Amino acid sequence: MRSITGTVVKNKMDKSIVVKVDSLKKHPKYNKNYRVSKRFVAHDPENTFNVGDTVTIYEHRPISKTKRWTVVKPSL
Repeated sequence: MRSITGTVVKNKMDKSIVVKVDSLKKHPKYNKNYRVSKRFVAHDPENTFNVGDTVTIYEHRPISKTKRWTVVKPSL
């Protein structure tokens, strides 16, 4: 089961949040690191997280069309 850490960027949906995860990649030719970000929709059953919070999410069975992740806990 995969788990990743990211920042909440949207929480206006009921029982759902959008988490942005940043990662660094290296360009194959120029060997320069660049930042890539990806957004995941995660299940937040109690609506406890707000924009700007750092959270850990883990892979889960599909809950809806876009939700395949569930919030584990807030990260410090």
